[in-house]
Amino acid sequence: MMNFYKFMFFNAMISGTLLTISTLSWLMAWIGLEINLMAIIPLMKMYNNKYSAEAMIKYFIVQAMASAILLFTIVIFKNMQMYHQDLFKISSILITSALLMKLGSAPFHSWFPEVISGLKWKSIILLTTWQKIAPMIILTYSTLNTSYLIISILLSSMISGFQGLNQTCLRKIMAYSSINHVNWMICAIFNSFIIWTYYFLIYSLININIIFIFNKYKMYFLNQLNKLFSFNKNMKIMFMLNFLSLGGLPPFLGFLPKWMTVNYLIMSNMYFITFILIIMTLIPLFYYLRITFTTFIINSEESMNFYSKNNKFMQSILNFIILFSLSICTIMSEMF
Repeated sequence: MMNFYKFMFFNAMISGTLLTISTLSWLMAWIGLEINLMAIIPLMKMYNNKYSAEAMIKYFIVQAMASAILLFTIVIFKNMQMYHQDLFKISSILITSALLMKLGSAPFHSWFPEVISGLKWKSIILLTTWQKIAPMIILTYSTLNTSYLIISILLSSMISGFQGLNQTCLRKIMAYSSINHVNWMICAIFNSFIIWTYYFLIYSLININIIFIFNKYKMYFLNQLNKLFSFNKNMKIMFMLNFLSLGGLPPFLGFLPKWMTVNYLIMSNMYFITFILIIMTLIPLFYYLRITFTTFIINSEESMNFYSKNNKFMQSILNFIILFSLSICTIMSEMF
């Protein structure tokens, strides 16, 4: 019976997102977001512990607040008899703020790491990938305030970089990583929808690979990495390469969408934003390198023996993805 409910809520979550991105009406887009919200809340509560319940309540309050702001602004747009410049600017800022709040982007980002830190890894996959699609598509609507959005991008890139430096909780590290990648995806979607699609798919692939490892071995803090990887050398190498790819280090797969985004930003003469994004990306890359090199060099006396023959298939898939990513980047270097 529980699997039936999961299937039902999962389908409702997908349907809500598809309704939002396919409609031409603001009101229907809002309804799609609400269907999506009502469906994912039970999925977050499938794990009976107080931390998941607390994270679910926080997530619901934030999303409900953003939805209320969005609906209020939609009503203003619908009842606007004639074009009023000041009212139009305020409405654009309110809509942008509501969508940024749903995405967990600065300056409305503080709830996102706290919610992520209370969830299980399977729920984190949904929040860091699928839940970003609908709000990000709505952000491309021409009525939004672009200047305000640029400020949010710059703030998010700086905040996600510096606040991730002192984290030892793997879930919070992945949360700040998501905030950082959201900025790049917003820049990508305003330049080319195709590039955004590539970026989102590649980020989701790498993110799911890393979270799959964390979930498989029940890892939530940095000190647990040493215990696992001191035993499983192959997993240590794959984890290191996936994390470097997440940071966008060439020539790994994660570098490709950032390279394409930078290329289009420069073609659009957005040099300042490009410079800030590149500089601020070096900070997350620094603590990714710190994590991977620490786990690669240091051996723990206590090991977590979870290795089995059943894991060989998963390792083969990850190895193929990593090697295939190097080939893709080599081919794309000839195209750009």
